[in-house]
Amino acid sequence: MAEFELIMPKMGESIAEATIIRWLKEEGESFEADEAVLEIATDKVDSEVPAPQAGVLSKKLFGEGDVVKVGAAVAILSGEGSTSAPATAPAVSETKSPEAEVQKTVDSARESAASVAAPAGDRFYSPLVMNIARTEGVSMSELETMPGTGKDGRVTKRDILSYVEDKSAGKINLAPTPAPAAKPEAPKVQSATASQPVAPSVSINAGDEVIAMDRMRKLIADHMVMSKHVSPHVTSFVEADVTNLVNWRLKNKDVFQKREGEKLTFTPLIIDALVRAIKDFPMINISVDGDNIIRRKNINIGMAAALPSGNLIVPVIKNADTKNLVGLAREVNDLATRARNNQLKPDEISGGTYTLTNVGIFGNVMGTPIINQPQVAIMAAGAIRKKPAVIETEYGDVIGIRHFMYLSHSYDHRVVDGALGGMFVRRVADYLEQWDMDREF
Repeated sequence: MAEFELIMPKMGESIAEATIIRWLKEEGESFEADEAVLEIATDKVDSEVPAPQAGVLSKKLFGEGDVVKVGAAVAILSGEGSTSAPATAPAVSETKSPEAEVQKTVDSARESAASVAAPAGDRFYSPLVMNIARTEGVSMSELETMPGTGKDGRVTKRDILSYVEDKSAGKINLAPTPAPAAKPEAPKVQSATASQPVAPSVSINAGDEVIAMDRMRKLIADHMVMSKHVSPHVTSFVEADVTNLVNWRLKNKDVFQKREGEKLTFTPLIIDALVRAIKDFPMINISVDGDNIIRRKNINIGMAAALPSGNLIVPVIKNADTKNLVGLAREVNDLATRARNNQLKPDEISGGTYTLTNVGIFGNVMGTPIINQPQVAIMAAGAIRKKPAVIETEYGDVIGIRHFMYLSHSYDHRVVDGALGGMFVRRVADYLEQWDMDREF
């Protein structure tokens, strides 16, 4: 039987590695063509890696919990014929576009911001280990001397957590590390702090229930802490009179569903206004890479979606500016449905350039959302409520019942000042308020 490698597949342009969650086959066990051999995780999406042909799992090259680079071999398989690695490798060796290279650079910058510092030597540390080190205040010099039980002496999650526990118990004594000499040049925009706040100890009382975070909740928690650490958040608020929008949807939603077979929610309508405002203010559609600003060509709108488990995921509508209302509604409904059923592909939650979260579906009137890195802004749409308002007419002012909605715009104050952040959310409100009652879809 010929041996060949099972390759970690390419799962999206900005995804460079994946974590092995579980091996579905053991060494010596046989499998059929296209049968799943292992489960992997990338950021928030779990996937299965199928075998390219029938055969036997000869050797695992990595264990559960290991982080593997895209394009690397994860196992040696045995099967009939002369199938080799190139059968599965082309997906990871294809030519990358300039946009993909820029995205890779930004993702690298995000990992750098979340870590304690750039590794000084050749030793590899996974993003998870670096984030734990940052959170627990473990210095780079400590990481360099920390024994690792992973492949090639790599420090695993278990290693660093054990180290932190021993350090807290006073079993490890470290000489104070001298502070680096000050440099004459201006400080970098993104830099690691010398010390991190330490979470307070929590007492457990009788009757309390201890619930372990699942993997997704841990990732969300880490991502939120990282975002607040990287970006100084500012939030601007606008109250929009969306009466025309509400009446237009009420008039057209039944016709829309009958003709298109899709529900017409407020989300695609708000995204339409967001896209138009981004075209007016393209410096909202950016990312920060050290001291450089990357202005995005594509407008990819992420839409935060709550899952039945209580966790959160952000599928992305790619090139939203090229879609009409029908196209936006179809994609919003499709992504939301597949998000709830855990059917999203890794590439469908990556590459976003701006995010919308609809807190109004929970009855909230406003919120202060946290930026989805490496983006620089996010908007929350509140609940639409009827309120009495002063209406100006040619015969004088009158009191009428109108529909109002708060828009909350959080932005990265490193690169988005109050003027731009405030004008942008005001422009979105203008487009919603001036919705054409005769608009076709």
